[in-house]
Amino acid sequence: MCPATMLPEYQQYLLSRKLVPEKNVSYYAHWVSRYLAFSNRLENMDKVDMLPRFIDDLQARKHMDDWQVQQAREAVQLYMGPFLKRERDDVGGTSSGAFDPDSVLTKMREAIRIKHYSYSTERSYLDWVKRFFEYTGKVKGGAIGDTPGVADIRDFLSHLAVGLKVSASTQNQAFNALLFLFRSVLNIEISDLNSTVRAKRGAKLPIVLTVEEVKSMFSFMEGTSLLMAQLLYGSGLRLMELFRLRVKDIDFGAGLILVRAAKGDKDRATILPVGIREAIRQHLNDVKALHDRDLAAGLGEVYLPDALARKYPNVAKEWIWQYIFPAAKLSVDPRSSKVRRHHLSEKSIQNAVATAVRKAAIPKHATVHTLRHSFATHLLMNGVNIREIQELLGHKNVETTMIYTHVMRDMTTAPKSPLDILMEESTRSVGV
Repeated sequence: MCPATMLPEYQQYLLSRKLVPEKNVSYYAHWVSRYLAFSNRLENMDKVDMLPRFIDDLQARKHMDDWQVQQAREAVQLYMGPFLKRERDDVGGTSSGAFDPDSVLTKMREAIRIKHYSYSTERSYLDWVKRFFEYTGKVKGGAIGDTPGVADIRDFLSHLAVGLKVSASTQNQAFNALLFLFRSVLNIEISDLNSTVRAKRGAKLPIVLTVEEVKSMFSFMEGTSLLMAQLLYGSGLRLMELFRLRVKDIDFGAGLILVRAAKGDKDRATILPVGIREAIRQHLNDVKALHDRDLAAGLGEVYLPDALARKYPNVAKEWIWQYIFPAAKLSVDPRSSKVRRHHLSEKSIQNAVATAVRKAAIPKHATVHTLRHSFATHLLMNGVNIREIQELLGHKNVETTMIYTHVMRDMTTAPKSPLDILMEESTRSVGV
C-alpha cells in the first residue's frame, strides 16, 4: 500500500483541519501504519506502553533521524487522540445517534489490511461480523440502531453454541473476529464474557494412517497431486504452508524445507525427503518454463507481503520468489487488482486425497491434515525424540506434540483383550 492511499480518512482528517502541511500528510499516515503493524505484533502489551516502545524501536534504527522520530510521535498522537475520538463518535453513533454497519465493515476491512492479515482471515472476519450484525438486528427487531455491546457478543456466541451447535474452534474464530471489531475498529475494550455459553471441546485423538495405508493411498495418486501429498506426509507441512512455499524455500544442499511465517508468524525448518528430491527438481523445471512464458508475455509477477513489496519493489518477478505449486491460470488479485499467478487452490489436493482414500478403501475419515498427523506419529514410532518432532511441526508447546504419543501407544502396545486371552485358553484346553 503506497503512502498516498494509506489511511485515507486519517489523511483527509489532517488536511481538512490543516493540522500538518499538505506535503507531510502521507508521511504521517505512513508512521501510523507502521505503528499499527508494530502494535499488532505486541497486542498483549498495555496500550499505554505501546507508543514509547514504538519510539524506542525507531530510535534504535541506524538511519533514522531525530526529526523523523519526532514526526512519527506526532503522527501517532494525532491518530490515537483527536482522530480516534472523532471515529468513535462517528462509528459508535454518539453524534448522529445511528450505527452504520456498512461504514463499520469498510473501516474493518481497512484495519485488517493495515495490520497485514491474510486475505483468508479478512474474508473470515468480515463474514463473522456480518453474521453478528444480522443476528443483532433480528434480535432487536430490525436494523441496528445503537452500537452493539458486550451483551450482544455474549448472546451471539451463546446462540452459536446452543442454537447452531458449532464446534469450539468455530466459536473461537467468531470471538476473535468480534474482538478485532471492538478493539481495532470501534475502539471499545470488551470484558465480562464469563456468562457466555461455550461450545464444548472434548479431548480428541487425531486420525492417523498406518504406513501400509499411506502406501496404498499414494498408489492411487499421480503427478503434482502425488508430489504434494508426499511432501505433506514426508515433511509434516500444514496445507497452507505447502501452498505458500516459494522456490527459495527449498534447500537441496542442506536437505531442508524452510517454512516462512507459519502459524504464530514463526519460521522453521523441516525435512526435505530424499526420495522425492529429483521429482521436485523436475517439477521446478516445469514451473520455471511456465514462469518464463509469463515473463515473455509481460507478466510473471507474484504476490509479496506488503512490507516486502515496499522494501523490494522489483523482486516480485524474480524466479526465487515464485510459488512452487502455481495455479494453472492467471488471476486478478482482489486487493491490488493486479494480474498475477497465485498458488494452487486448496481444493486441488483436498479432492485428490479424498479420491485416493476412497479408491484405497481406507475405512477412516482421512483428510489432507491426516498426513501431518501420520508424519508425527510415524517419526515417534521410529524413535525420533519428541522435542525434535515438536520443532519439525512448529508447535509452540511440547504438550501439543505429546498427543501423538497416545496415538503411537494405541497403535503399537495396545493391551490384549480379555476375549483373546479367553479364546487362547479355550484353544489350549481343546488341544490337551
